[in-house]
Amino acid sequence: MIKAVVFDLDDTMYSYQNAHRYAFQAVSSYAVHQLGTTPEQFEALYKRKMSEHLARIGSNCSAIHNRLIRFQLMVEELRLPLSHAPVMESLYWRTLLAHMEPSPGLKETVEALKAAGYRIGVGTNMTADWQYEKLERLGLLDLIDFLVSSEEVNAEKPDRRLFLACVEKAGCLAQECLFLGDSIAHDVAGALGAGMQAAWYAPSPRLEGALPEGAQRISSLRQLPQLIAQWNPSVRKGGSKDEA
Repeated sequence: MIKAVVFDLDDTMYSYQNAHRYAFQAVSSYAVHQLGTTPEQFEALYKRKMSEHLARIGSNCSAIHNRLIRFQLMVEELRLPLSHAPVMESLYWRTLLAHMEPSPGLKETVEALKAAGYRIGVGTNMTADWQYEKLERLGLLDLIDFLVSSEEVNAEKPDRRLFLACVEKAGCLAQECLFLGDSIAHDVAGALGAGMQAAWYAPSPRLEGALPEGAQRISSLRQLPQLIAQWNPSVRKGGSKDEA
């Protein structure tokens, strides 16, 4: 019996990759006009500083997503004023937020699950501040019962600490929680490893390894109530539970 549904955020609730392209282009243009780089130089420097940062702190903490640190490291190497770094960070995130498009069926699906009595959570890598901004932009903040970020638990998916925190906040057994995400390695495998049910959100065919036994694939968020009905026979296709 599923009692709680936990969503990954980036590339599940919206296309991070699409929004990131706009954001990265905006910062690249800023670098060309304000820092004196070419687009190619900017991209190469960005990747190098991101790798250097990861080598310094490891990969299992939310700080790996901190754009301000990346831009700071870039500006320091270019020997330019540090005041550029917060401007670039703000430009990146505000552009990304402006180009976010919710995944088809997102809000109607969350609303239907909420109305049917399911606890709704978000389990996400990243710092909490920008994830709140994204949820507000998507119009979901008032529909979410709980959020677990990698910043909160000091661990990145697929570390089971993040998933176990989701279970604790859901207030039910691990096997009564369904985790939905776009990554087999991070979301699906991590959830299954914590004893949760798992579903892979893959709106278009792509290669990402074999789907683990016990996990399900959906290509549309609108399929989620029907998928839950496989675990909850008493759930009608319309997404509401039968009264006891």
